[in-house]
Amino acid sequence: MTLLAKLSPSSDTRSARLPGVALMLLGVWMFSFGDALGKYIVGTYSLGQLLWLRACASFVLLAPLIWQHRHDFLRLERPWLQFLRVILSTLEVASFFLAAGYLPLADVITYYLACPIFVTALSAIVLREQVGWRRWSAILVGFCGVLIALQPSAQTVSWPALIALGGSTSFAILMLITRSLRATPDIVLASSQFLGTFAFGAVLAPIGWVTPTPASLGLFAAAGLVSVCALLCVNRSLKLAPASVVVPYQYSMIVWAVAFGYVVFGDVPSWATIAGAAIIIAAGLYIFVREQRLGHDDAAVNPPA
Repeated sequence: MTLLAKLSPSSDTRSARLPGVALMLLGVWMFSFGDALGKYIVGTYSLGQLLWLRACASFVLLAPLIWQHRHDFLRLERPWLQFLRVILSTLEVASFFLAAGYLPLADVITYYLACPIFVTALSAIVLREQVGWRRWSAILVGFCGVLIALQPSAQTVSWPALIALGGSTSFAILMLITRSLRATPDIVLASSQFLGTFAFGAVLAPIGWVTPTPASLGLFAAAGLVSVCALLCVNRSLKLAPASVVVPYQYSMIVWAVAFGYVVFGDVPSWATIAGAAIIIAAGLYIFVREQRLGHDDAAVNPPA
């Protein structure tokens, strides 16, 4: 948290964009690990238990920071937008783990990788961020890689797939709202998201409750720890750089989905998945290199008004 706090929240400086990209990559890795852990947990426990106990563990970890920043919770910017963000965050998390209970992890994450397409379009229209044709092209190439890895089949129109796509849409809007609430402290953003899953999980948890073993409680605690760290990284990333710059790096989630799917669930990736992942990585690296070059030419990025 100390390292994150040292990074300037200004999103308009070129020097802040590269740390923003690095934090997004780290956050994506931790989210992917947490996704695999959550999928493993819902194989035994209900979705409500996962959401509730995961949120409980997260609040235990966040408690010292929440107390330290307790006054920030009393002066929130745009409370109704904050409330909408909590709802979207809860829907996104619940949709992901519900879909993951029926689909392979890599498939669910692939649906979520459509999110950068939505974010880039909306960030250009709503947030008026400058998105050049080169980044548009790289994002579209990356999405083609997603399609190659997915190999669309009859499963793509199943209700779990539709739930995953709905969660992806919620996630895209969530990213844009987080970007617009950049004056809100990170701890407020993170803890408010867990508040939503805590409340929603508390309602669902009694349905099909299974008493956790001590080892399972450790898994729930680990899921909470990973999700807290991942949220802090992603939220700070969106403050340091435009959404259209950092969000495309979520494409790397499919690489981690393949890795965790193989190690944890025994899923062997096809050559199409490997080829698609290679295209996605290449597109992400191009965006990164492009951003570095633009960072040394402010006139090209910030033309006169």
